Amino acid sequence: MDLFDNAGMEPEGIPSDARGPLAVRMRPRGVEDVLGQEHLLTPGSPLRRLIDSESDQSGPSSVILWGPPGTGKTTLAYLIARSGSRKFVELSAVSAGVKDLRAVISEARRHLVTSGAETILFIDEVHRFSKTQQDALLPAVENRWVVLVAATTENPSFSIVTPLLSRSIMLTLRGLGPEHIGELLDRAVSDERGLDGRFALPEESRDMIVRLAGSDARRSLTVLEAAAGTTAARGEDTITVEDVSEAIDVAAVTYDRDGDAHYDVISAFIKSIRGSHVDAAMHYLARMLEAGEDPRFVARRLMISAAEDIGMADPSALQTATAAAQSVALVGMPEARIILAEAVVHLATAPKSNAAYNAINAAIADVKAGKVGTIPNHLRDGSVWASRQTGAGEGYKYSHDYPGHVVGQQYLPDELEGTRYYEPTENGFEAQVAPRLAKYRSIVDGEQ
Repeated sequence: MDLFDNAGMEPEGIPSDARGPLAVRMRPRGVEDVLGQEHLLTPGSPLRRLIDSESDQSGPSSVILWGPPGTGKTTLAYLIARSGSRKFVELSAVSAGVKDLRAVISEARRHLVTSGAETILFIDEVHRFSKTQQDALLPAVENRWVVLVAATTENPSFSIVTPLLSRSIMLTLRGLGPEHIGELLDRAVSDERGLDGRFALPEESRDMIVRLAGSDARRSLTVLEAAAGTTAARGEDTITVEDVSEAIDVAAVTYDRDGDAHYDVISAFIKSIRGSHVDAAMHYLARMLEAGEDPRFVARRLMISAAEDIGMADPSALQTATAAAQSVALVGMPEARIILAEAVVHLATAPKSNAAYNAINAAIADVKAGKVGTIPNHLRDGSVWASRQTGAGEGYKYSHDYPGHVVGQQYLPDELEGTRYYEPTENGFEAQVAPRLAKYRSIVDGEQ
């Protein structure tokens, strides 16, 4: 039975998938079969209106589907195209150019005039389009010559040009949960479009595929199909854990150095260090390295973490991070993993303070707000004759001439006198800084 046409006829432009891979054959035939995206498919929602009605001029003329791989972006586009007599055109941003876009748009305009039927233009991986290519879509979207359905795994705020983003409804797809992946596997095992009951999938094998797939439905079905092939080659009908292991030697790491996963993993990495959870930090370090992340990028982030989150609570953390960055650049992988792991252990287990980070942010905020004032005359440079004529440098007290090498005098401009930016914590080395700083401030302010 055909995937998208219960009457045996394909909507124009949608390929027949009856003999395609299992992941394609098992695409939902209707909204009720879609898993994990109920928040987008409530009656009356923009997406539901596009799917349920042949032509809804009150609906969006452009929809951007943003979500992880294997969550149903292509499926939803096909469901939209199934409604009524819409024409469906699919382009991949990997291979299509501006010329291809213009040809599709021109044909869509002609089709709209001659038949009155809309054209659904589905662009997969739209984030790979250049700014020029995305700009070429604007007239078609603005005039509704096409109903654009664009899919992306990257944050549209960063990857889609603002004019196109402002003309679109952005819909966020959620990663599928284990219960969704499990249900999908069960369907595929029994459904006539899938394995049609020819194989048994024991719980331990099912659980293994769910674990390997993560939130990716396509991946789960790909693994299931490969495992079933291994089972069949043995002349058996029960898919074992060994069959699954043989079908997929190593679970691919869900990580795209140019995509959202990149930012999510590095964010979790830094937050784990900040939270002093050394084991979680080590896990995310491993994920990045196994996915091929540049170790020099990781090392640079460790230097930032040492300054931002540890600061003066352990000044040696920045020294360790800097040494690690230099060592990684000299050594390279795979040995660089050891150097980075050592730095991660130091930073994650170090006492934490963001006092220096807060201090510079507060000072910059005052400067941006115009709180600058006039530099006290005795602090100005009096080394030049012309400056000395204005009294620059007069009355300056040289700190080293006084007990403890600290002396009371004004340093901040009048407008900021008494302002405190740096407030040390009681963590680590900073606990020693706090009483010394209090003493210095007392002397400088003339309280002693």
